[in-house]
Amino acid sequence: MYRYDLKSGRSTVFRAPRVAFDASKFEERQVLYPGKDGTQIPMTLAYAKGLKLDGHNPLLLYGYGGFGIPTLPKFNPALIAWLERGGVYAIANIRGGGEYGETWHRQAIRTHKQVVFDDFIAAAEHLIAEKYTSSQNLIIEGGSAGGLLMGAVANMRPDLFRIVISHVPFVDVLNSMLDASLPLTVGEYEEWGNPHVEADYFYMKSYCPYTNLERKAYPAMLVKTSLNDSQVMYWEPAKYVAKLRTLKTDTNPLLLKTNMGAGHGGASGRYDYLREIALNYAFLLTQLGIHA
Repeated sequence: MYRYDLKSGRSTVFRAPRVAFDASKFEERQVLYPGKDGTQIPMTLAYAKGLKLDGHNPLLLYGYGGFGIPTLPKFNPALIAWLERGGVYAIANIRGGGEYGETWHRQAIRTHKQVVFDDFIAAAEHLIAEKYTSSQNLIIEGGSAGGLLMGAVANMRPDLFRIVISHVPFVDVLNSMLDASLPLTVGEYEEWGNPHVEADYFYMKSYCPYTNLERKAYPAMLVKTSLNDSQVMYWEPAKYVAKLRTLKTDTNPLLLKTNMGAGHGGASGRYDYLREIALNYAFLLTQLGIHA
């Protein structure tokens, strides 16, 4: 936390967390990259100092892009183990979120939702072009609306990613939005559209992850859901994984993990929460062959 002096423009440290690592060994920077339509989109990167831009670095790219919620960079102690192993962490502040206010959000809702997916794909392409990583070393992660993002881009550009980690993913958009008895459906017409309107129905159908699964190769995937989730019902990721298993032509792992005692936010309690994170890292490190 910093104290910022509005008159002088100077900032000083107000409070720093006490953690068992040396922050001076790492660096963080924000870059701008062009979206498909040329819009400049911010992305935050963190990595160990001295990183070589040779295209061989494992990189974990996070995205959300929904409901006007900004994904702001913050200190996350769980990332230390990843950064210490040479990993790069990136947050793409794609449209649909609220990083630049409501305008940023409304550029990617209803029949403009494709903008979210295009912005995220452009982030991945930028990271590869700038040699932060390669498609064989690129992991993507998102949850809920960000899980929809994971499912959509995995359908659109499966060649671009090595691993997908998806938390409580909203992957059966069309069927869920047609069911007005679900708790959130009607309130989310503003975000996704009303499928009882013909134009909205066919637009949702064009990107719905479950609907657009195809017989082709997909990245390795870890899909996580919770039995007591009232926002994204557990059967969405379950049926998504079941269908994908009948279609995928690759031999990459496709795992479904159902937490039988949690809701939309995942495990509660410090140690159960950490075990969930440990599973994510165990999966991606194993797939990348990083064991140290």
